[in-house]
Amino acid sequence: MKPIQVGLLGAGTVGSGTFKVLQRNQEEIKRRAGRGIEITMVADLDTARAREVAGEGVKVVADAREIIANPDIGIVIELIGGYGVAKQLVLEAIAAGKHVVTANKALLAVHGTEIFAAAHAKGVMVAFEAAVAGGIPIIKALREGLTANSIQWVAGIINGTTNFILSEMRDKGLDFATVLKEAQRLGYAEADPTFDIEGVDAGHKVTLMSAIAFGIPVQFDKAHIEGITKLAAQDIKYAEQLGYRIKLLGITKRTAKGIELRVHPSLVPAKRLLANVEGAMNAVVVHGDAVGTTLYYGKGAGSEPTASAVIADLVDITRLHTADAAHRVPHLAFHPDAMSDLKVLPMAEVVTSYYLRLRVADQAGVLAKVTGLLATAGISIDAVLQREADEVGGEGSTQTDLIILTHDAREGTVDDVLAELQALPTVLEPIVRIRKEELK
Repeated sequence: MKPIQVGLLGAGTVGSGTFKVLQRNQEEIKRRAGRGIEITMVADLDTARAREVAGEGVKVVADAREIIANPDIGIVIELIGGYGVAKQLVLEAIAAGKHVVTANKALLAVHGTEIFAAAHAKGVMVAFEAAVAGGIPIIKALREGLTANSIQWVAGIINGTTNFILSEMRDKGLDFATVLKEAQRLGYAEADPTFDIEGVDAGHKVTLMSAIAFGIPVQFDKAHIEGITKLAAQDIKYAEQLGYRIKLLGITKRTAKGIELRVHPSLVPAKRLLANVEGAMNAVVVHGDAVGTTLYYGKGAGSEPTASAVIADLVDITRLHTADAAHRVPHLAFHPDAMSDLKVLPMAEVVTSYYLRLRVADQAGVLAKVTGLLATAGISIDAVLQREADEVGGEGSTQTDLIILTHDAREGTVDDVLAELQALPTVLEPIVRIRKEELK
């Protein structure tokens, strides 16, 4: 059987890795796919770079639409990124009857409903394993490997930049700004790291996992997203003393009231495997009713790890290229006419536990007043840690840190009581609130 012809849009880091891995493992890939897979056209505005990546025998063009118009191309790989031209090109490729492989989590998290509907109507596949957690096959696990389960929750470290920063802050006791500069110097963080450090990248990824886990439409606009820019080194230190580590988690849970969809820093018990994922690595924990808790760990970015996921999608599409579209695995695991209308909960309705740090006047009665207000709000306390004043502010200090761990409480209730606490004259600085996830 003739090799299936593939067109590549974007010849950057992942594109070059895809060429390398396809070439190195071509015989193994052919044995798995049942036929050869060849990238025969590449489109990139930097045609010189593209020629260097593609080598001999591959046609290089500046206009991506030449690939889409080529009737011999069966699969288009989109590695351009972003919401703009990438969306138009993906929709044009689908309209032309071509299957699409993409690593573009931002595009799918925001416009996935439209794109998947278009692909379903045309009878083509949109595969996106590389869009979440790089080389970790988490999409495959959620769509297929765990299909017997009612997924209860998914929680993951799905952004390597922020995990590297938090690991360095904990290991070296440095503040956020210092570690960010080092991350940029080492190439872990972009020159403009906003999407990473503000949690947007993780938000895109957890939105896709949530849709697959629970059979709901992609709804990035309903995700609650917080980054790590406001985390202080002292909170990382206090968390450690209490037996926790702080990680930026993407979390989605099924509850009686609806689906939780959120990204934020979280205290995770140090004994949990997820708490021990360090550096730029990624890890995702999935809890299903039948299988229990499963962990997926590996490189979440990089040329060849991401290329591994791209090629896995190419192999899947090649195997199913001639299959009846109705018998393929649906894009979001559930058949389009069986999608759920479960609502995504507003953050005020989420129930979890909390780490609170209050900088307070070091005087009698402060602790009693604080715990009294929490009790009145129905928020029970799991642990209290009060620092010595001289440890916080030096010898003769009249201020101290009061750290409280709570049991589960409704976020809206916590918001209200924090406003009361902040108004106390003995609370001297903005209260720090970090959610706590036991991941049981």
